[in-house]
Amino acid sequence: MIPRMNAETLKRTLAWAAVINYIMLIIWFVVFFAAHDWLRDLHARFGFHLSPDQFDFAHYMGMSIYKLGIMLFNLAPYLALRIARRDAE
Repeated sequence: MIPRMNAETLKRTLAWAAVINYIMLIIWFVVFFAAHDWLRDLHARFGFHLSPDQFDFAHYMGMSIYKLGIMLFNLAPYLALRIARRDAE
């Protein structure tokens, strides 16, 4: 049975989700930076034949959208819960 989620559990869940998502974003950036050519070749094997500029642009845009998603869906609700909790006390 899943326990009921209260505000404190939701706050912890959102905080951990943000941490996990930022770790994934950092890993993505490190792999992109350290193994750029290998990653581009891997994409080419799957049929994505992009110029180096297109490849870089696609990944930077993907990282930007992913980071924006973390901020909107993890950090903003987490901060809202912290502010609401502080105002309730």
